[in-house]
Amino acid sequence: MDEQLNWRSEGSQLTLAGVLTRDTLAPLWAQRETSMKQIDTIDVSALEHVDSAGLALLVHLRQIAQRQGQTPAFTGVTDKLQSLITLYNLQQIIASRP
Repeated sequence: MDEQLNWRSEGSQLTLAGVLTRDTLAPLWAQRETSMKQIDTIDVSALEHVDSAGLALLVHLRQIAQRQGQTPAFTGVTDKLQSLITLYNLQQIIASRP
């Protein structure tokens, strides 16, 4: 299985695609500060799978944005991801909008 994570910043939106897991998040982790510059929306609709390490990275990306004066909203949250968010009681931290 060819699992990888892709991301791109366009304007004030960061779009994540692919698989966000412990095995794939290192490249984004290395570029997290740069990738989050002026981001107010994180689109996760193209993520195929997220594990608990990936969820932790989403929380960290939100914290980076907050340090920069932004409160990012998450868009495209799938039912599976929402279940993980609920399991970890992160609904207030990873707030989604349609």
